[in-house]
Amino acid sequence: MSNFTNNHPKRPPFHRIGVMGRAGKASIVETLNELIRLLKMRQLSIVIDAQTATIEGILIDGEHTDDSIIITPRHTMGEQCDLVIVVGGDGSMLQAASVMAGTGVPVLGINRGRLGFLADINPDELTEKVGQVLDGQYWLVERFLLKLQIIQNTTNNNTDNALTQILHEDIALNDIVLHAGKSVHTIDFKLKINNKDVYRQHADGLIVATPTGSTAYALSAGGPIIHPTLDAICLVPMHPHTLSDRPLVVAGSSQIMINIHKDNRTQPMVGADGKTSVPLENDQTLIIAKHDKTLLLLHPNSYSFYEACRTKLHWNLYSEEFSLD
Repeated sequence: MSNFTNNHPKRPPFHRIGVMGRAGKASIVETLNELIRLLKMRQLSIVIDAQTATIEGILIDGEHTDDSIIITPRHTMGEQCDLVIVVGGDGSMLQAASVMAGTGVPVLGINRGRLGFLADINPDELTEKVGQVLDGQYWLVERFLLKLQIIQNTTNNNTDNALTQILHEDIALNDIVLHAGKSVHTIDFKLKINNKDVYRQHADGLIVATPTGSTAYALSAGGPIIHPTLDAICLVPMHPHTLSDRPLVVAGSSQIMINIHKDNRTQPMVGADGKTSVPLENDQTLIIAKHDKTLLLLHPNSYSFYEACRTKLHWNLYSEEFSLD
């Protein structure tokens, strides 16, 4: 039984709005300032995380701000806000997810990146769409996350299931990736699902993705698009030496175990959502499973996953010849 749902009731009117963004583009500053002006015009309290507050050009004074703006450490945003709006691309949304997961505070994205599967409001629609959300015209959807653990085996025999010390932990909204780092050699690894042998594989790596992440790195590796409401995990091999090896979709409740074979010749690495990777040795086990925390995303009423696929993946490249009408 899934532990997440997609029919959350609407919340009471939002009063304390969190604002998060990432430095690097002048366009992000423009959109942040437009958002702040809109929220001030509606006389709402604004909570800005300390990292965003340091972005050059943002319309606040970090030391002498007015009473409508509060500056707080990013990790406390979930305690300070009843809605968080992120300005940036999907990478910014992934950063926000690591902070907001498990807080129950919904997150809304304004896209200033490339694709924007997570940040789905276009900047030229900011006033209209954010206004509609603040007026209660939205719907909420829960997305699950993955957790990874690297565990030291009790023996050097990777077939032994006795595990001990946790060496590393992380979470991911999109994907957890086993890869070969800077090496040009394939990785020799073994895969188990729910403690059942699946295969021993020679490949450049393996992408383990949520439905949310199925339109990200996993898609570029030939993985399927999974509707975000499904309770499933996708395993996509990267350049497998066995040409018949195909992506595999398993239940969201599955536990995935990966061991590096003793004959492996390269240094495997593991990363979550593009964050800094860590090594995985052949006397360690990588365990991936659903995290008990979820992320609550907020979409305008007009949002459609299929429309997002059509427009962002250019399914209707010649729309005048292949009209949907």
